[in-house]
Amino acid sequence: MGRNDLIRRLPVYATGEHDCPYLDGETACTWFVDPDASLSPGLYSNLIRQGYRRSGRYIYRPGCDACHACQSLRIPVHRFRSRRRHRRCLKANAGATVEPLPSTYREEHYQLYCDYLQARHPGSEMSDPAIGDYLEFLRADWCETLFYEFRDEADTLLGVAATDLVADGLSAVYTFYRPDLPERSLGTLAILWQINEARRLELDYVYLGYWIKGCDQMRYKADFRPHEVFNGGRWLTVA
Repeated sequence: MGRNDLIRRLPVYATGEHDCPYLDGETACTWFVDPDASLSPGLYSNLIRQGYRRSGRYIYRPGCDACHACQSLRIPVHRFRSRRRHRRCLKANAGATVEPLPSTYREEHYQLYCDYLQARHPGSEMSDPAIGDYLEFLRADWCETLFYEFRDEADTLLGVAATDLVADGLSAVYTFYRPDLPERSLGTLAILWQINEARRLELDYVYLGYWIKGCDQMRYKADFRPHEVFNGGRWLTVA
């Protein structure tokens, strides 16, 4: 049985309609693969190629009937060409170092994660995560996840990119970084580094999750060109 046949056999459940968190006035629905289904790195890789995304052990994709604004976006790393803003970012972080680490608990990482969420989502329930929630969000036991750790010249922690290794690329799960250093563009730095790392590993893509045209929160993803978006049946190149 091929992997596509296995995907079709996976139990998938739909949520009820709820307010869209990205588009005002729209409702949303999400399809989830049964979290108790038997998964493997190969099957997970194929789901990523089919436009799915991971959050903890939950694999999902948009299932809205009336709206198809959410599209998976990936960067073909061997065709990517940096823009002026990317080169400025690399110059601003010329002394930074990156180390791949196992996805285990480190107090320093957790404290940075909390600082990042408090800056991005002040006053929300997300801004005070428990240690268990932190690890459950970033990892799953059926895939290989690395924590790429970014440090400055003085060995101060700048950020962490939780990244899955899939068959044809790197899938960026979540990146958190110091919120008090906007001049470093650390989110952009993490993506640029993952592009170079995928090239080094002779992989084809960096998967950045979902993108919505016109959504300010996601605009940065489309700055990496060329990129490809998944239209539900195939990947289309956007130059």
